Amino acid sequence: MAVAIIRILNNSPTMKFIIGDVLIIIFILFITRLPQSFSTTEAIQPSLTRLDSKRSSPSVQESAAKAVLGRLLPTHLLSFHFKIVSKDVCGGQGCFLIENYDGPTENGPEILIKGTTAVEIASGLHWYIKYFCGAHVSWDKTGGVQLASVPKPGSLPLVKDGGVLIQRPVPWNYYQNVVTSSYSYVWWDWERWEKEIDWMALQGINLPLAFSGQEAIWQKVFMGFNISMEDLNDFFGGPAFLAWARMGNLHTWGGPLSKNWLKQQLVLQKKILSRMVELGMTPVLPSFSGNVPAALKTIFPTANITRLGDWNTVDGDPHWCCTYLLNPSDPLFVEIGEAFIKMQIKAMSNGDKDAVWLMQGWLFYSDSTFWKPPQMKALLHSVPVGKMIVLDLFADVKPIWATSSQFYGTPYVWCLLHNFGGNIEMYGTLDAISSGPVDARISKNSTMVGVGMCMEGIEQNPVVYELMSEMAFRKEKVQVLEWLKTYTHRRYGKSVQQIKEAWAILYHTVYNCTDGIADHNIDFIVKFPDWDPSINFGSRPSKLNSMHTFRLRTRSRRFSFQERSSDLPQAHLWYSTHEVVSALKLFLAAGNDLAGSLTYRYDLVDLTRQVLSKLANQVYLDAINAFRRKDVKALNIHSQKFIQLIKDIDVLLASDDNFLLGTWLESAKLLAENPSEMRQYEWNARTQVTMWFDTTPTNQSKLHDYANKFWSGLLEGYYLPRASSYFSYLSKSLEKNESFKLVEWRKQWVSFSNKWQAGLELYPVKAQGNFLTIAKALFDKYLS
Repeated sequence: MAVAIIRILNNSPTMKFIIGDVLIIIFILFITRLPQSFSTTEAIQPSLTRLDSKRSSPSVQESAAKAVLGRLLPTHLLSFHFKIVSKDVCGGQGCFLIENYDGPTENGPEILIKGTTAVEIASGLHWYIKYFCGAHVSWDKTGGVQLASVPKPGSLPLVKDGGVLIQRPVPWNYYQNVVTSSYSYVWWDWERWEKEIDWMALQGINLPLAFSGQEAIWQKVFMGFNISMEDLNDFFGGPAFLAWARMGNLHTWGGPLSKNWLKQQLVLQKKILSRMVELGMTPVLPSFSGNVPAALKTIFPTANITRLGDWNTVDGDPHWCCTYLLNPSDPLFVEIGEAFIKMQIKAMSNGDKDAVWLMQGWLFYSDSTFWKPPQMKALLHSVPVGKMIVLDLFADVKPIWATSSQFYGTPYVWCLLHNFGGNIEMYGTLDAISSGPVDARISKNSTMVGVGMCMEGIEQNPVVYELMSEMAFRKEKVQVLEWLKTYTHRRYGKSVQQIKEAWAILYHTVYNCTDGIADHNIDFIVKFPDWDPSINFGSRPSKLNSMHTFRLRTRSRRFSFQERSSDLPQAHLWYSTHEVVSALKLFLAAGNDLAGSLTYRYDLVDLTRQVLSKLANQVYLDAINAFRRKDVKALNIHSQKFIQLIKDIDVLLASDDNFLLGTWLESAKLLAENPSEMRQYEWNARTQVTMWFDTTPTNQSKLHDYANKFWSGLLEGYYLPRASSYFSYLSKSLEKNESFKLVEWRKQWVSFSNKWQAGLELYPVKAQGNFLTIAKALFDKYLS
């Protein structure tokens, strides 16, 4: 179970591993070698059989599932009985069965849940408390669990008609993106990881990526090839940027990694893997990518090592960019790769020489001009059938399986990508999620073998991930509107008419994006345009950050101030804002019934933020139009309104524990074991969500704001000063009748950003204010 990252560029159908601009990420699962002549179904079946034979014993898995129940519903620990069964009981597939317990039930079991693994048992438990008890399980940061509707022990609902049998239509349910390890997991301790693994089990995830701790293994491996720790300090990235150091996008940035970090993360990884294996999961581990320290080129001068090109630095600074890649055809590649696998097995006591490549299919979308049918087919057929599984990474928006003859016979996993950079934006494609996996599975000559979630950052849009998780167990398409009625009842613990109506609106608007645009997380508060508005936008796109193209896709202009000039930057908008304001009004009307619900609090704050951030986009454009008309008074009115919106949204976000910058920063510092580490980790945490990468005195990083967050503290402390200084420069240029000093503004802003990234000021970690009162006041102020 390992990762290899290789770069391929070739214009002929014959694949040659050489250097280029395309990134392939390959994960390796411990499953059997298979002959080329097998069909897809025949190819994966021996793998599944072999995996089943290597799982933890039934007693270990039953105990692991019981422990999940104990952490979720400790009051009901005796109310359920769990039992591992063979796939023969389930028609040869993975499944769970929910039955009434046949035996004495006084102060004992009421419900029997059987499953082929502990994951299936946990999934069955989740299914039961959802659909029989009206409960809800969400990430803590999206409102947490709602378990008040679960009856007391001794009163659990009975299962009718002999019980419930739910089979997996496809064997695997994959989870995580390689960058989730940095955007979301980087500061987690074991307590947080334990909760996440429980969440995975309840959602039916049986194929999770496990990326932590690998640098400790690489340290031992590379030191065995005479690479010093000093050389590795120039190779490893910092904690918040490890994902990109692992992929060869950068080196050194945010580092070095301390001995404490290396040891701490390896210990954590062992706990993660142990728990995953106990639950019957198949964890996916990293392998050798060819990404090597620069010193290796000196130590092995005859090795085929090439320096890669720049990746999003400002001026191609070799101190951070342009890593080195060892050619896969070089004997040294095999030697290092084998050393890593052996060391990983020794460190984690879990390994196998047989493997299948699990490859992210993002390249087929991101570099579609190169990956034409001959090139795709050559790559996919360069590995025997059954030895490679492709993650159709962006199938929720751009399914590659449908245009590639099912990946030319290669097994694949239908994946939801959904989120970029861990941004907080209400967004979804619920219709695609509810039907896409089914369409793919039942299509002619289907090679689909799983579903998956590959978001870059988690803990947002819980409705999207709950529906997607269910698709691992659904053979038919979901009627989303009906499903949402039960979802909202479960999520808030009761049925409220205004909430039903509000969610019907959200389903048809926010959660029904069909325009296919990937970069949907653009709001001007958190991605402030870096340009000179006095110069025509259409003719001078270089004045805007080239990483973020601003577009408008909307069916209605119901905030309606004035017509926007077509050459102005536009934030992505795919729905009627007027309709979503109506949904917010309905949400607020339900406040008396739901004010005590943490899930309602999260959703109301998030929805209010969503509406106000779209309003702010239009206010920004009003300010720019006023500047172009040389109307100083109007510019000041609109710019002050934009600034006030930032302040008000910050106050709103401060009313919910889950939207606080302080939580992110303090979690980073808590991992530190000395003051030096504390400063480094906080700098990493601050930099990732702001400038992200290196800058020059007058040029922002190309990745600035990529990992933006609507967090209280970040708005007031970072985004507000940026907008204020920018509009101040605009006003001065009109008052003095001179050109806008873009370079001077950039110089001031970059200097401020660098100081803020290195800052140590504290931010709250507890909510302040009444969320409902604040949301109502802001609705009256801006929208009534």
